[in-house]
Amino acid sequence: MTDIGIIAVGGYNEMGRNMTAIRVDDNIIIVDMGLRLDRVQIHEDVEVDKMHSLDLIEMGAIPDDTIMKQVNGNVCAIVCTHGHLDHIGAIPKLAHRYSAPIIGTPYTTALIQQQIDSERKFGVKNKVITVKAGGTYQITDDLSIELIRMQHSIIDCVFVAIHTPAGAILYACDFKLDRTPTLGEAPDFDRLRELGEEGVVAMIVESTNADHPGKTPSEKIAHDMVRDVLLGTEESHVGMVITTFASHIARINSIITFAEEMGRIPVLMGRSMDKYVVTAKDLGYIDLPKNVEIYGKRREIDKAFAKIMKNGKEKYLPIVTGHQGEPGAILGRMANGETPYEIESGDRVIFSANVIPTPMTQANRYAVETKLRMRGARIYDGVHVSGHAYREDHWELLRMINPEHVIPAHGHIHMHSSYIEMAEDAGYVLGDTVHLLRNGEELYIEE
Repeated sequence: MTDIGIIAVGGYNEMGRNMTAIRVDDNIIIVDMGLRLDRVQIHEDVEVDKMHSLDLIEMGAIPDDTIMKQVNGNVCAIVCTHGHLDHIGAIPKLAHRYSAPIIGTPYTTALIQQQIDSERKFGVKNKVITVKAGGTYQITDDLSIELIRMQHSIIDCVFVAIHTPAGAILYACDFKLDRTPTLGEAPDFDRLRELGEEGVVAMIVESTNADHPGKTPSEKIAHDMVRDVLLGTEESHVGMVITTFASHIARINSIITFAEEMGRIPVLMGRSMDKYVVTAKDLGYIDLPKNVEIYGKRREIDKAFAKIMKNGKEKYLPIVTGHQGEPGAILGRMANGETPYEIESGDRVIFSANVIPTPMTQANRYAVETKLRMRGARIYDGVHVSGHAYREDHWELLRMINPEHVIPAHGHIHMHSSYIEMAEDAGYVLGDTVHLLRNGEELYIEE
């Protein structure tokens, strides 16, 4: 008999700070260690890299992993599904407490290493191991981790299958079933179907957009939407600025391609733009045209803006950070008139990103949009498709995997309840085969 425990450490009461521990007898595998960004932003001038983990736990910014002291077993691996901060952002603060390697795909581990290198409070000595999507990592004779290729709004995203003597446990957080991605390959549906046939004991699955009806549109749709906004105009001479997630390499790749079609020089601006895009280029995930300009430091950015104003806005396409209205990001500084770039009547600001649904980000974004409008900007909103599965994608995955137990994660209770209703339509029973967990709880499964 195998004794399995699913421990909800973080991300079950909220959006962000995702962390789940999976106990198989007395071996524990931690999946994801994330940050909750809005809790950090509430405290102005917080320098996370200098802070103690216990203070960050108290702020609600990172998972409260002190509950792990009550779990019997030994942590033998930390696996991360992808490189978003709500999945890897707490590694510099928490990973050193466990004598376990950190495992992820090449892009994810490169970002994790950067996080570890910039940490100024703790020394993180954990070994970082790179495993390509489709690969496996053996933990003990009868316990292994398999990374299964998936699509999301960042490259090199995977599902994690933990193979145990009783069957597999699948961690499926942050995904979209995109059959026509613009970068990378489609999800590994063949392997997922096989896994379902082999037998899955439990599936831990995100519930972020489980209340959205239908199917998430493909990234190809976003590609066409962005192209239409940038090129489908008679006013091709006006100033245009576009903002998107710095980690959304597929989207940025599309925008750079369109800049070329427009006869404009793509200019990437912001620290995170520099970090994510250069890392993707260095690892060979994208090729950048020779004329692309990338600026990460504030002084360089302001010099570049002065050059754009001097040479003519119509010659450049700035791709900037700040789509959530984050204080200190480039777009917010432009809206406040803190850069040499002057927004004039008729200039376009294109948001190729949705607002993250937390009051803090909604307020920040509203403030930035209002300031931009006051300067005369034309706002193009919602030129975006989600990186998260909608309800019918969830239905499709659930039927494909057919797990004995399913646990919604990655979201607040409203999102979990939407997922549970969908799972009930598929024949699951709340409290018996579909389970509602809150942070700090452990679900026991005996197989």
